[in-house]
Amino acid sequence: MIDGDAEARLDRALVLRARLGADQQAFSQLVRRHQGMVRAQLRRLVRDDDALADDLAQETFVLAWRKLDQFRGDARFSTWLYRIAYTRFLQARRSMAWQVDARARGNGDDGSDDRGAAPAAAPRIDLQIDLERGLQRLSPAEQAVLLHCSQLGLSQEEAAYVLAMPLGTVKTHATRGKAKLRTWLAAWRMPDAAEETQ
Repeated sequence: MIDGDAEARLDRALVLRARLGADQQAFSQLVRRHQGMVRAQLRRLVRDDDALADDLAQETFVLAWRKLDQFRGDARFSTWLYRIAYTRFLQARRSMAWQVDARARGNGDDGSDDRGAAPAAAPRIDLQIDLERGLQRLSPAEQAVLLHCSQLGLSQEEAAYVLAMPLGTVKTHATRGKAKLRTWLAAWRMPDAAEETQ
């Protein structure tokens, strides 16, 4: 497995090749290296609407190709892509008058239970459902920060860059979002070892 510094050096080399000679093959390698994470980011942002996420991912890479000369290397290439993808998501949401909360309510929150899971898996599925509902209750800024820091594994500094927020604001949203989730999901805490022996 290649370490993060080696990954960043490889990305910079591919960007340089793509920029200098308009090398589409080098850019295609960058797309292959990062398309999975960009699509995962967008799927989470659009609440698992795969078609919309794929469209936005494609638009993200087209924009990245057009703006490749604007990549200065201040951040990792992947972080730069996340920022383009997040900005594209915000533009799409505004231009289509698309509301994340309305879409989330329209996807399976009608009270029906069509999970079909085995009884042993039910608690884990229930926890996942409660976690998703908890995340939806957070403010949009808290959701975005937790998505990028907790689910995509970005540092808070990288999330600040992607979300175009001051670092202190990102830290505040992360702390508040996690605290709210801990409160809402308190019933799911595992019992202490002392409680189990009683």
